[in-house]
Amino acid sequence: MTAGRGIIHSEMPAAGGTQTGLQLWINLASKDKMIEPRYQELLDEDIPRAEEDGVEVKVLAGESMGVHSPVYTRTPTMYLDFTLKPRAQYHQSIPESWNAFVYTIDGEGVFGIPNSSPVAAHHALLLGPGEGLSVWNRSSRPLRFVLIGGQPLNEPVVQYGPFVMNTQAEIDQTEEDYHYAKNGFEMARHWWSK
Repeated sequence: MTAGRGIIHSEMPAAGGTQTGLQLWINLASKDKMIEPRYQELLDEDIPRAEEDGVEVKVLAGESMGVHSPVYTRTPTMYLDFTLKPRAQYHQSIPESWNAFVYTIDGEGVFGIPNSSPVAAHHALLLGPGEGLSVWNRSSRPLRFVLIGGQPLNEPVVQYGPFVMNTQAEIDQTEEDYHYAKNGFEMARHWWSK
């Protein structure tokens, strides 16, 4: 995870073959956009895990089942990777003021209300405020999904290419800084991924 000004980076898989990945970009509040850059990396073996009653969770950011991630997110965030065995169920609290969504990776699950229709793999489900997340795996296959949520910033967003700022003037300045290697984009025009 990265944060701050002037970071140009590339996330490329290190191993060959077919891989599955999810990438999440978390916006910073306007007051934090120009902080010194910071990089955090967790290898799979460093990701905290918890398990109870047929439910396993990898805690990439935030907290679940009393386990906290070591990753610091300046914007309060949760990024939880759940696997539910067949017939398992779970309820995850989410702060009432946060926005959150679920993305199913494998299997299908019932989210929210016990009698809802199952949500199949590769579908997203937005959660309403204050609901938390209740989930049931009623199938004979494991269910894997991510639960991602965060505290809303309630600020304007202007995006251009990889840049996210709050005003068009800030985007224009960022583009100028990038192309002319000013204000933290050292040697950006000459940077190449290995």
